[in-house]
Amino acid sequence: MQLQQLAYFVAVAETRHFTQAAERMRVAQPSLSKQIKALEDDLGAPLFSRARGNVTLTPAGEALLPLARRMLADADTARREVAELAGLRRGRVRLGATPSLCAGLLADALARFHLTYPGIELLVEEGGSRDLVRTLARGQLDLALIIMPLQSDDPALVTEEILRENLVVATPSSQAPRKPYLRIEDLRGTPLVMFRRGYDLREATLTACRQAGFEPRYAVEGGEMDAVLRFVESGLGVAVVPSMVLDGRPGLAGTPLAPPGLRRTIALAHRKDVEPTRAARAFRDTLLFFLAEASHESTLPQGLELIAK
Repeated sequence: MQLQQLAYFVAVAETRHFTQAAERMRVAQPSLSKQIKALEDDLGAPLFSRARGNVTLTPAGEALLPLARRMLADADTARREVAELAGLRRGRVRLGATPSLCAGLLADALARFHLTYPGIELLVEEGGSRDLVRTLARGQLDLALIIMPLQSDDPALVTEEILRENLVVATPSSQAPRKPYLRIEDLRGTPLVMFRRGYDLREATLTACRQAGFEPRYAVEGGEMDAVLRFVESGLGVAVVPSMVLDGRPGLAGTPLAPPGLRRTIALAHRKDVEPTRAARAFRDTLLFFLAEASHESTLPQGLELIAK
């Protein structure tokens, strides 16, 4: 089994077309087909079904695909790490983060890192915490800022808790409640703007409502962070969001939930079986120093608290 064969296999699996896969890999289609056949012979099982011009994965192909993606990602990481040590490249950091962190915290930390390490390429993937955990486990990210606790018992990740974050009820400013706190029970019957599946904020809201003895009523669901905030601004309903995402949005008001309220813990995660590259470790150090400095100077975004080390 060769890495090139695995790359050809993944290309065919993603395009479901041998000619398009060959174009993506910049190789002649007969050569790609020959390498796929050699891989199938080596594994002792067909990887694709080619019925009536349709290319689909066989059960063996379905089993191989996540493993092949992970092996290719690990090989790419190894090449870059060796290149760093050899002084051939400065490196790359692939970072995942939730939309609230991208909007309210990460930009300043990335700017600090880029100023210190201008030659290191930064790739940021924005998504819900559950989605980021899966992407990280597949080897497609070096680090991810995720929400704890993990929604699975996957032992393959190392997590470092770094921040606590308060959640508030976002309403249009003109409809802000005339009291300092709301209770979860106050949301009974209130139309909610709900995030799409895969967002931990969705699960946190659902869990809190159900623990209070009711099922939430949806005005609209399925949005990303910016869409949810815009829907709330337009008066469609209210939403439970991190307080820091309301900065710079005068059309929205955030009302805390009655103590103990709703809080969540943010952690920095990486795969246990792959040591982060030097570039990734440098980003971790820069981020933690930035957060410690902001906490000391009381400039952390509203609702964030640094977890003491």
